[in-house]
Amino acid sequence: MPFTYGQTLLRRHVRANLCTHVQPMRVVSDDDAGLLLWKPVGSEFATLVDADGKTQHQLPVDQMRQPQLVRKAWRDYDILVLMPPGAWHSIWWFYKESAFVGWYVNVETPYFRRDSSVDTTDLLLDVVIDPRGNRQWKDEDELAARIGHPLYPDAEAADAARQEGMRLIKLAEEGAYPFDGTYVNFRSDPSWPSPGLPDGWDSESTRAQPVC
Repeated sequence: MPFTYGQTLLRRHVRANLCTHVQPMRVVSDDDAGLLLWKPVGSEFATLVDADGKTQHQLPVDQMRQPQLVRKAWRDYDILVLMPPGAWHSIWWFYKESAFVGWYVNVETPYFRRDSSVDTTDLLLDVVIDPRGNRQWKDEDELAARIGHPLYPDAEAADAARQEGMRLIKLAEEGAYPFDGTYVNFRSDPSWPSPGLPDGWDSESTRAQPVC
């Protein structure tokens, strides 16, 4: 059943049943084009941090000491996120004070629907694309460092992630959908309150090994 307009759901990153990132987001649409979600600056999210203050970007999750999901405020950019069905990526539109400032390609596994959330596994490699089409790979060093670790992409999966990023870069270079001006003038519903983490979101996530 499709999610409904204005509904708050959780976009969650998981790795080996461990929640590593939880974003409450507002549903804009849910149709054949994909699940379209909105998150404004200042709204809540939670990310995995260990007892030493280290994040999953600094350590593999199985090397983190007493990891916990820590609540934080989303900073810098409002984002619109499109998760096409069956896709190995999501596309993010970034806005600064309502002005479109660029795209972000997050390479990830196709999402899995739950009653009030969608789960995906981040494949670490990302692409940042500005409005003029200039692009920059992101987190290449993190992906390279994790290749061979059993919880992370192997060499074949890492190559597939890069190929997916390159495919999206080609679309951006051609000015093809979704890099054709779609959603660059998007405005959220002014009646929407800032999406927050709902009661019970962390019922499983406050343990020493938080699971989804």
